[in-house]
Amino acid sequence: MTIKFRLTVMSFLQFFVWGAWLITIGTYCFNAKGWTGAEFGAIFSTLGVSSIFMPALTGIIADRWMNAEKLYGLLHIFYGAVLFYVPMVNDPDTLYYVILSAMIFYMPTIALSNSIAYNVLKTNSYDVVKVFPPIRVWGTIGFIAAMWITNLTGSKANANQFYIAAVMAIVLGIYSFTLPKCPPARLTKDNASFIETLGLNAFKLFGTYKMALFFVFSLFLGAALQLTNMYGDTFLSDFEKIPEYANSFGVKYSTVILSISQISETVFILAIPFFLKKFGIKRVMLISMIAWVLRFALFAYGDPAGGLWMIVLSCIVYGMAFDFFNISGSLFVETTTDSKIRSSAQGLFMMMTNGFGAYLGSKVSGLVIDKYFTTDGNKDWSDIWLSFAAYALVIAILFGLMFKHKHNPDDVAEVTH
Repeated sequence: MTIKFRLTVMSFLQFFVWGAWLITIGTYCFNAKGWTGAEFGAIFSTLGVSSIFMPALTGIIADRWMNAEKLYGLLHIFYGAVLFYVPMVNDPDTLYYVILSAMIFYMPTIALSNSIAYNVLKTNSYDVVKVFPPIRVWGTIGFIAAMWITNLTGSKANANQFYIAAVMAIVLGIYSFTLPKCPPARLTKDNASFIETLGLNAFKLFGTYKMALFFVFSLFLGAALQLTNMYGDTFLSDFEKIPEYANSFGVKYSTVILSISQISETVFILAIPFFLKKFGIKRVMLISMIAWVLRFALFAYGDPAGGLWMIVLSCIVYGMAFDFFNISGSLFVETTTDSKIRSSAQGLFMMMTNGFGAYLGSKVSGLVIDKYFTTDGNKDWSDIWLSFAAYALVIAILFGLMFKHKHNPDDVAEVTH
């Protein structure tokens, strides 16, 4: 097998083992278990809690002490083992800690998978900006495949979704040990400082105004990233309570409809090299933020019958919203940090987006929805999505005014050296 194919398999399975339950755990918690928005928000916030410290910690381990591919494999095996336990849990407080344990093992693997791919491609003299996006797109295809399997097997409201993810996670963990070696740099000097010895150099990036601001806005936008993952399937499934929508295609196959979001990702991932070189990171991220505004606003006015076209259009827009921030941000970190702290810096980016950002987004959204948008157990989805759209618009305006970056197309090319 070629290097690119082996990395493609890794990418496919990386997101398959997440997509099998991420979009449908809300339906599982709300519909199957009958839990509240605050209880579900707390459970979903485990993605953020784990990402606050685990990606940075595992990045340091990969940079300093252990082969990245071996660490990656062990984490996936532990993640799969925990998922097997999820169906045995019947109260939200316990599930919080079980999902937190799973996320402690899974969330750092996203950043590690990027670091492994970048390392292997550079070692084999590939142009990372051109070669990585087509490999990463298979991660999105894996996510889509998992969503479809969960929906079409009738598993979106029951525990089978966790079994599907668990089996494939352990398969990925075993496969990881066959990947090319990605050894740590081991470049600690005899007179190294305490920070250098522990591999905490990446945190010095906060001392640079542009990078610090980039990470702060990564946090704010990270709060929006998981909102449709949290509530999208529940939003469409709730239309089942309204007789005119109960048997509509959008309700019966809500997860399939939402998978259009990931299908859209496959297109926009491939467009990232062009947009980055043409417009630069600031404009690309601004495009992402405006796309988030449209994503939420279209959900606010759509429905699974006559307004299904708005739901579908929102899903198409999602590809630009997600990729132009998440993948472009990862490549931006790659082009602006020293190779000695590459894994640590990627972990730091993950910490701000899927860590602090996702935690705040999950906790605050759950509390706000319960307090302001829920009456007698029924949620006012239109106003919920409009409030999310307003939030994204404020972030876009502030980013446009505050983030200063002069675009140089040659900067993007440097990632290949």
